[in-house]
Amino acid sequence: MGQQEKVSTSLAGAVSEGISASLAAVDAELDRRYPGDPGTRQPVHTVYVPGNVFDAGTIRSWGDQALAALDEHAPDAASFAAVLGLSDDLAEDVHSRVVAKLRREPIEDLRVDFEDGYAGHDEDQDAARAARLISEAYRNGTAAPYMGIRMKCMESAVRDRGIRTTDVFLTGLLENGGLPDGLVLTLPKVTYPEQVSAFVRLLEAFEKAHGLDAGRLGFEIQIETSQSILATDGTAAVARMIGAAEGRATGLHYGTFDYSACLGVSAAYQASDHPAADHAKAIMQVAAAGTGVRVSDGSTNVLPVGTTEHVHEAWRLHYGLTRRALARAYYQGWDMHPGHIPTRYAAVFAFYREGFEAAAKRLSAYANHAGGDVMDEPATAKALSSYLLRGIDCGALDTAEVDALTGMNRAALDRFAAPRRGDLTASAE
Repeated sequence: MGQQEKVSTSLAGAVSEGISASLAAVDAELDRRYPGDPGTRQPVHTVYVPGNVFDAGTIRSWGDQALAALDEHAPDAASFAAVLGLSDDLAEDVHSRVVAKLRREPIEDLRVDFEDGYAGHDEDQDAARAARLISEAYRNGTAAPYMGIRMKCMESAVRDRGIRTTDVFLTGLLENGGLPDGLVLTLPKVTYPEQVSAFVRLLEAFEKAHGLDAGRLGFEIQIETSQSILATDGTAAVARMIGAAEGRATGLHYGTFDYSACLGVSAAYQASDHPAADHAKAIMQVAAAGTGVRVSDGSTNVLPVGTTEHVHEAWRLHYGLTRRALARAYYQGWDMHPGHIPTRYAAVFAFYREGFEAAAKRLSAYANHAGGDVMDEPATAKALSSYLLRGIDCGALDTAEVDALTGMNRAALDRFAAPRRGDLTASAE
């Protein structure tokens, strides 16, 4: 051991204590507003089904229709890979995982829709039926991991209806066994933070009426208007909406077509890769970063139906948009049709399979201080572990293969992915 250096200081301890005292309020604000990712599973997509159409067989039906589309238009791994441009080394693995996923868990997140997609004649009855069917699905093991409703918005013309549907649905869940852990509510067409505050008051009133824990009910905010991105005073309204949710916001969901139309984008050019869409989602992403609120991309309205040629074109479009979104850290999107699900999972699985080995080796090298050809920092280790966990959660990766390459179990990966503030030095087990 070398010679010990003399260590000298010039400032009294009171200086550090004074600075810490002056920043105490900032420290508390950082902890409150930026708690970090919740560390729970994020679904790779959301499917919405009109409230008048949703029934007990909806999830299985979507899976069966997706499998039938594969059988008809790409009956084996080679043909599916050829449509999407998958490499030979990924073709069989991705195809087999997609088929297994469609049989096991075709939908990760389902929203029963009482907004734009709803065409029923008795919304009370449809909302009560949705509550009963969702409760039954969770009891018998046929539910998607996440399920809930999209109610009408807080604008004056439909406000009372949206409030009543929310009340009928939530009351129905309680009458049928309680609120499921995977419950999700989506508030659409938000234009002002005050509408978010109003929805918070509604949920507070419901919790108090039933003796539920304060904050039990959270919700997603759907971004579908220009006012939700840029307020009249030039501020980013979406950031204020997260604050207005008072800790209840779980997601920001981009509404591709309403938002595009709001800006005057012609119908032929309304898409999730339009520059206007990129701008909106970038603002959403920055506003949500570190808050624990997750961002979801929108959807494509080009449906994979009809001739095989058209189905293949639609699949390629959907696959490309999904891969583009994943590269931009939008890990969730909306799917409009059963035929979209094969390419959703193909894109997601290829994304994680392609980068799995490199990510695992980089994380292992970081955790073991082994060096390598990339100098990673603690924040990158967090991103690497989050990447691997997302892959495991959706079925793209297997726990055993991740463990084999990283030397880490799930708990160790979780510590890297969601460290305490200021502590990004979790060690592997």
